[in-house]
Amino acid sequence: MESLKDQFLLRPDIHFLNFGSFGATPKPIFEKYQAWQRVLEAEPVQFIAFDGYQYLADSRAALAKFLNCADKDDLVYVTNPSFAVNMIAKSFPLSTGDEILATDIEYGACDRTWDYYCKKKGATYRRQKINLPIVSKEQFIEDFFKGCNEKTKAIFISHITSATGLSLPAAEICAIAKEKGLITIVDGAHAPAHIPLDLSKIQADFYTGACHKWMMAPKGCSFLYAAKSVQPICDPMIVSWGYQAAKPSHSNFLDYHQMIGTRDFSAFLTVDTCIEFMEQYNWKAVGRKCHEMVLEHAPRFFDLFNSKPICPLNSEWIGQMISIPIQTPDPEKLQRTLFLDYKIEVPIMRQGDDVYLRYSINAFNSVENLDALYNAIKEIQKQGILLK
Repeated sequence: MESLKDQFLLRPDIHFLNFGSFGATPKPIFEKYQAWQRVLEAEPVQFIAFDGYQYLADSRAALAKFLNCADKDDLVYVTNPSFAVNMIAKSFPLSTGDEILATDIEYGACDRTWDYYCKKKGATYRRQKINLPIVSKEQFIEDFFKGCNEKTKAIFISHITSATGLSLPAAEICAIAKEKGLITIVDGAHAPAHIPLDLSKIQADFYTGACHKWMMAPKGCSFLYAAKSVQPICDPMIVSWGYQAAKPSHSNFLDYHQMIGTRDFSAFLTVDTCIEFMEQYNWKAVGRKCHEMVLEHAPRFFDLFNSKPICPLNSEWIGQMISIPIQTPDPEKLQRTLFLDYKIEVPIMRQGDDVYLRYSINAFNSVENLDALYNAIKEIQKQGILLK
């Protein structure tokens, strides 16, 4: 994988172990992004008002094939999954006493979104406690649905959790939820190009994912999938020319959420280039090697922190990132210390009362990066302030 390091724009002096937060864009993809921006600036009117709709349709077709989504018009591009979750939560029909069921390990931004809109509507956002460590998929599913009752209208769950880095059984959860007559909403921010993703198998009503993370698109490139049966639920976040359009397309869903005023959507148009890049470099094989590196080095970090895994250490639960429970009085300061003093980019993340160090591995990483992290932690532990 060392040969792929030169494909990225990352600073060579940084041990970059945080691909999970915002990804990183390889040079060929970034160059394509800039090329699209030049097309935009050469003739802004034609790009935004006319040609752009076909460009977007072609890009959605490539994305739909990659995700095994039957109809490209069930996909719309958004800037990030948090935006998509806001679209859904703001519009979702809830009455006083209704409930949305989630876990207590959801991503903070989306967790706040559901809490906010449920409170505005007099509904309850139920954070079902997940017992850690996870023992089995069956036990996880059983624990999750203990939070379901006659007031539950929908389930919201991460495909891969953020702070805890867990791959959750989204397809099985969606299937059970549908049997109960519930709407299914999946936050798949970390899933595309990280773990195998097939929307036709997951069968979620709503699924949002980031292309700017593991697919390596430029920042601000994500998608929302909505099954046709639930597309009328989503009101536009920005009411613009797509509402009562002078020349409406065949889809209100596209009109409402694509025609939202002036913006540079060049990042969306790089998705086919991202897919080509991954095919060129056999990204499935790269991912397997990264996954092996994650698991191979996990035991020494658990030992270093005198902590235990929060799930079985296998591909069912772990992809290319893993979270280690740690004890520190100041997570934010620890993260800044690792970056400023040791040039290590790695997140220290809060999840409720717990704190995790989460490292992620991609094509440009080597054992040297993990050794640097290990040695830095040992040195900080000796100081006895941020870690003991």
